Amino acid sequence: MEPIWGIDLGGTKIECAVMEDAVNMNVLRRMRMPTEQDKGYTHILRQIYKLVETMGADLGMRPKKIGFGTPGTLDPKTQTLKNSNTVCLNGMPLKHDLESILGLPCELANDANCFALAEAKWGAAHDIMPDAEVVWGIIMGTGTGSGVVVNGKVLKGRHGIGGEWGHSFLDDSAYPCYCGNAGCVEQVLSGPSLARFHNELTGLNLSLPEIVERYYNSYDEAAIATVERLIHFFGKAVANVINVLDPDVVVIGGGLGHIDLLYTEGVEEVKKYIFNSGKCETLFLRPKLGDSAGVFGAALLCA
Repeated sequence: MEPIWGIDLGGTKIECAVMEDAVNMNVLRRMRMPTEQDKGYTHILRQIYKLVETMGADLGMRPKKIGFGTPGTLDPKTQTLKNSNTVCLNGMPLKHDLESILGLPCELANDANCFALAEAKWGAAHDIMPDAEVVWGIIMGTGTGSGVVVNGKVLKGRHGIGGEWGHSFLDDSAYPCYCGNAGCVEQVLSGPSLARFHNELTGLNLSLPEIVERYYNSYDEAAIATVERLIHFFGKAVANVINVLDPDVVVIGGGLGHIDLLYTEGVEEVKKYIFNSGKCETLFLRPKLGDSAGVFGAALLCA
């Protein structure tokens, strides 16, 4: 077996990791470089090239291919990137241009899919249920998204949007979304959306962790309403996906994944809406790999 290379292409940083092989989670080398997206698309390509060349020189080897975790998704038909919050990437033939500048094959997947893949093969899901058929990785933080892994492979889909849970319709009470629609999961269950809900009730500009703390201290009725909103809609949104995919494991990443209530009251709320007589045997797990999941998952695209 040979080393596998992965790059996590983020809005502020580009991270590359080289792993011993697809079985051993042993990092041979890891390096970061600023994305500097304000300098444009071509500059980002140059930063990636510089990073790969530096890593190759340090290790005394060149990769045979590289996996990339990307913001947004490669459209299967046009082969251009779409839905990226690093907006200079949208509409660009990123895979083609990466392969041209690096001179080697590249595999691309959405960063949420890379998170799910890493947790399925090397992380929390693998530790508890290594033979899981379906692993669903949720990211709940500044935004809300997810990735789906079926039999060890990322589910991309006909349009390349497999796992785009954050832009599924959830409720009319949600705020208008940047995607052009309203009622999206992201506009109900992301940290900023929940904080905005609390702010509109109180006029206080608090972060979600502060709101959750006030909930536990039971002295803020608006905090109680905000957390109850989180639990209620978490149950509905998650149950909808379980009813379709019936995953063995759900791994909850992002800042909201640290909220203990999701694994207790949140799961109880899921049971109200699941099409299984109120029973839910799906495992809900905290992620194991932290910030490493994106770059590890990108490397696993080459496995």
